[in-house]
Amino acid sequence: MRTPAWVTLVVTIAVCLAINLNAQDWPQFGGNVESTSANPAAGITAAQVKQLQRRQVQLDGTVDANAIYLRGVTVKGSRHNALFVTTTYGKTIAVDADSGAVLWEYTPASYAQLAGTRQITNSTPAADASRDAIFAATPDGEIRKLATADGHEIWHTSITKLAHREKMDSPLKVFRGHVIAVTAGYIGDAPPYQGHVAILDAASGKLLHVWNSLCSDRGGLLEPSACPESDSAIWGRAGAVIDPATGNIFVATGNARWDGKTYWGDAVIELNPDATKMLGNYTPENTEQLNDEDIDVGSTSPVLLGGGLLAQGGKDRKIRLLSIAAIAGTSPHRDHELQEVPTPSGDRLFTQPAVWRHNGQTWLFAADGGGTAAWTLESGKLQPRWKNTTAGTSPLVADGMVYVYDPQGGLNVYEASSGQHLTTLECGAGHWNSPIVVDGKIILPEGNANRRQTSGVLDIWSLKK
Repeated sequence: MRTPAWVTLVVTIAVCLAINLNAQDWPQFGGNVESTSANPAAGITAAQVKQLQRRQVQLDGTVDANAIYLRGVTVKGSRHNALFVTTTYGKTIAVDADSGAVLWEYTPASYAQLAGTRQITNSTPAADASRDAIFAATPDGEIRKLATADGHEIWHTSITKLAHREKMDSPLKVFRGHVIAVTAGYIGDAPPYQGHVAILDAASGKLLHVWNSLCSDRGGLLEPSACPESDSAIWGRAGAVIDPATGNIFVATGNARWDGKTYWGDAVIELNPDATKMLGNYTPENTEQLNDEDIDVGSTSPVLLGGGLLAQGGKDRKIRLLSIAAIAGTSPHRDHELQEVPTPSGDRLFTQPAVWRHNGQTWLFAADGGGTAAWTLESGKLQPRWKNTTAGTSPLVADGMVYVYDPQGGLNVYEASSGQHLTTLECGAGHWNSPIVVDGKIILPEGNANRRQTSGVLDIWSLKK
């Protein structure tokens, strides 16, 4: 007798729920390949958030990025709820999220030469699907696969030929057996460098393909000086953003020449899953002005809203709503935005917005240097819901609350639907850092990579046991 389809569906859903409850992970920036930064079951209620207790962990480096989290993994022969971070000079550190004990620390050979210099990384690691390994970027231009159990290196692969110019700035992503990494430039935009998307085999580390945002007609790693144009950094806080249904990759580039042919500065780009083909592109009508005035479109990463729509912020103090279908194809697409809304305070946007799907509605949350705001997507347009004048880095939504870190110090918690301020959790100042909220814990690194320090602090809030 054939099992009815509805029974199979119910069993499948039950199994998936059981897996999620048994191992609630946060394996990469934003929690998933889209970087939605929304966790509907983080395990902290509004009544509990004021009762959380903070543990501070001293680290051998500053983490100007985010943590990832794996529940119940084996480290040094024992089970741990472990978090993993990469410091600005390339150390990757595993920490027990319950006790705050450092479980292992990996130090690349280049550390001694780089510590204290301007050559840094702001990258967030990503976990392999097996949970037996994580991937981390180091400022020497390498991607490394490290064993979860003890931190030993499994492989390493360079994704640049000029690491002191091409910066490892954004988070790594892992999807369908691939590691997706992007390159940027350092403060000051000293040439030559180019932003590019690198696709690596997660098992072997083999560099499979590179899409270059300048000289895009050339595949593979370029000597930056071999391309006539420089810059076009891919440096948004989410890095590459991936549609989980198609595997297509979305990135946004910084200042550089745009010609709609082989030079794609200040643009939103859609690539196929192995980055061998451009599927879509967009740049604002005033792309030349943006380049001339250092107003990067790619100061933040694309935001996939669903329904064939994406949002793209920028240094020009705007968030643009775009139709993915309307920008499809290799022909150049300028202008034709569906909508433009101002950033929360009218300041430049350097952070990654969060997407919350709740009660049939899609919410967008963003924060900049002077405020935090929320919109809902209604009839294909962004409608303002609330805003305030408190600065923040990349927001995160968990259990109906929005967590926004003020880089001057303090983690603010708001009711997501109303914007009501619930509490401010005490913590120090930072830069790009933003929290994760998972498994009854809030995890937030402090510190600023630009201070070139070789020590730092990690905050872990949890309920008293």
